[in-house]
Amino acid sequence: MTQPRPAASADHVDNATPRYIAHRGLSARAPENTLAAVQAAYDAGCDWVELDVQLLGDGTPVIWHDAGLKRCSDGRGKLFRLDAESAAKLDAGSWFGPQYRGEAMATLESMLTLIQRLGMGLNLELKVSRGRNAIELVQAALPPTLEALPADKLIVSSFDRHALTAARALESDPDRLRLGILDDKAPKRWWLETERLSAYSLHLDWRKLKIKHALEIADEQIKLFCYTANDPVTFEKLWDWGVDGVISDDPTRFVIHAEETARQSGAKSA
Repeated sequence: MTQPRPAASADHVDNATPRYIAHRGLSARAPENTLAAVQAAYDAGCDWVELDVQLLGDGTPVIWHDAGLKRCSDGRGKLFRLDAESAAKLDAGSWFGPQYRGEAMATLESMLTLIQRLGMGLNLELKVSRGRNAIELVQAALPPTLEALPADKLIVSSFDRHALTAARALESDPDRLRLGILDDKAPKRWWLETERLSAYSLHLDWRKLKIKHALEIADEQIKLFCYTANDPVTFEKLWDWGVDGVISDDPTRFVIHAEETARQSGAKSA
């Protein structure tokens, strides 16, 4: 039975800046990057999801993380060797649990339709696997995404600088397209990269974040999101450093922890 969806208005710093983002959907409870994972995130009260987009061999954009098929489906081989017809036959759910048997690989089109219907925000990662063309991915994935979602419901991120450059060339207005620079730690000259790309945010590995960089990023009014954290207690100090949001396999852990902390604080001051 589906639980009632809790209110999530307290989960955000403001309407456009997500504080809690469900990594590949609610991937702690459903198969990652699927429609089921996004629906599960929504049902749990999450307002934002982070998803990966790549291209099939026929140019169809799909929501998928790995270059290969084995880990998250009953298929084998490389993603780019599939066309839309063969991809639709894969089972992308049984690996996670029998209740997800028959869950399909989501196309970008089907995912945007769901996110639009649910009114959720999307952090779309342009996933450029080795040997794949970043510009082709941007040209196929970005226009329909921009058309489907308002600017305050979309952040487009990537580790691949060619993809980010192509995305900015396609949409030059930083208010219409918010770009996020993904890296494991702050680039040596991160301020030059954010300026060149008119970037909205940096997305960094929380385990490698240094307080010096976090404070500098906040001073420059660049948003800072950290991935992939699942322990709200260990993560606590990063909020004090000025981190804006966390990307987590289960953001509800962070919401519950924040609520408990607030209650304890209120009890002490009463």
